[in-house]
Amino acid sequence: MDGLAGFLLAGVALTGSPGPATLSLTATGAAFGTRRGLAYGAGITLGMLAVMALTASGIVAVVLALPGLAPVVTVLSALYFLYLAFWIATAPPLADADSDAAAPSFAAGFTLSLVNPKGYAAMAALFSGFTLLPQQPALDASLKIGLLLLVIAAVNLGWLLAGSGLTGLFRDPWSNRIVNLIFAALLLASLAAAIRS
Repeated sequence: MDGLAGFLLAGVALTGSPGPATLSLTATGAAFGTRRGLAYGAGITLGMLAVMALTASGIVAVVLALPGLAPVVTVLSALYFLYLAFWIATAPPLADADSDAAAPSFAAGFTLSLVNPKGYAAMAALFSGFTLLPQQPALDASLKIGLLLLVIAAVNLGWLLAGSGLTGLFRDPWSNRIVNLIFAALLLASLAAAIRS
């Protein structure tokens, strides 16, 4: 397991860098607080478990190799991200959110992971770029999935907590609107970057 340290560092860098999931988690933490954002964060984390399984098994490579399917998947992903960006941009101030607005659900987080192009790219790079147990491919994939699940859970909790630190900005309607619009714009920019790469 000579590559373990490099694998873990790459895992933190690829899963912890700003992207659609991390930005939406930060926005959720800021708008709804850590406790109300935990279900959404759990959905993102377990959704990434599904992404890892699909990537490690080669299913993603086979599906995207089918003629004409990659553009359809890209468009559907983009539509979901547009929906999320709209949801973030129009979220009410925190005082109002406490009573009326529902925090994003587990299902929303899970779906986000499944349509996140950055997640698939990161998992493909990690699974193809590192071998921890060269003589045991099934155990190698299982070990990578287990380690990455821990890394992703820690990273997601960190982004959620970071967002919770911005809660004060979400109590004032004016600063709430500005911060929501910034997060929505960053989400769309991260989607554009993920689609281009």
